[in-house]
Amino acid sequence: MPLENFGSILNFAEELELQDLGFYKTLVDNPACAEHKAMFEGFAATIDKNVKIVQRTRRENVTEMILEPIKDFIRAPFCEECVGIDKMNAAEALDAARRLEDRAVRYYTEAAVKIKALPEVARALKLLGKKHSAHIAKLDEV
Repeated sequence: MPLENFGSILNFAEELELQDLGFYKTLVDNPACAEHKAMFEGFAATIDKNVKIVQRTRRENVTEMILEPIKDFIRAPFCEECVGIDKMNAAEALDAARRLEDRAVRYYTEAAVKIKALPEVARALKLLGKKHSAHIAKLDEV
């Protein structure tokens, strides 16, 4: 499905953040991931804030919503499902977390380029990408 406008880019960003939030909240309760529980709780807290940033950005820039069409941007490369999260061992959980964080960075980087005509929105998307890059750095330390 194509992401054709400001609204669809931010709606999809919110979907991705909520998916990641659910992923990390499930890992927090997974006994096999107890060693990394604090890190996953921190990631969940950051992502909860990210959802609010996406919602606020959409609200504050709603007048721009219809004005800027987006071309050649689709959801498919950013769709990834994580199944069996509650049964993952620590290594599988860390690998899945890295994939989700990489996906988020790619999405926000590409979305910021596509929506560069709206600098405030592009800046917010870049900020979200940096937050996910910070998660990758923490995962690299493990």
